[in-house]
Amino acid sequence: MTKYMKDFYSWAREQIKLLKKGQFDKLDIPNLIKELKTKGRNEEQELERRLSLLLVYLLKWEHQPAKRKKSWKLMIQEQRKEYAIVLKENQGIKARLENILSNAYDLARVKAAKKTGLNINTFEKTCPWALDDITDENFYPKQ
Repeated sequence: MTKYMKDFYSWAREQIKLLKKGQFDKLDIPNLIKELKTKGRNEEQELERRLSLLLVYLLKWEHQPAKRKKSWKLMIQEQRKEYAIVLKENQGIKARLENILSNAYDLARVKAAKKTGLNINTFEKTCPWALDDITDENFYPKQ
């Protein structure tokens, strides 16, 4: 059996073959468990990244109305679509969305302060919008 740490690709292909053949006793169970946990966490992190970037642009939109650009609106639209795709493919994450939103907003405040040059305290400490609004294609914060 190919070693997990030396050639991941070959190891993964072997595990697939063993699963297809029903040779469960030959599977590398500890590493399969590790990889499945990692995959789940990666999907959650991807959703958080998309949401965080979306929030940065919503914060910019709200706090810098005179500097609004078409590219900001397009970035908001793009991230909403990317978020929806990741969520559609990972329905089990829905139970963690409030926690993901909280983490994403914390990061978005820092990034928005960096991008805008505004003091971080300009941005509310907790997300001022409901998740349904954030992901609604017609929602844009007012200032």
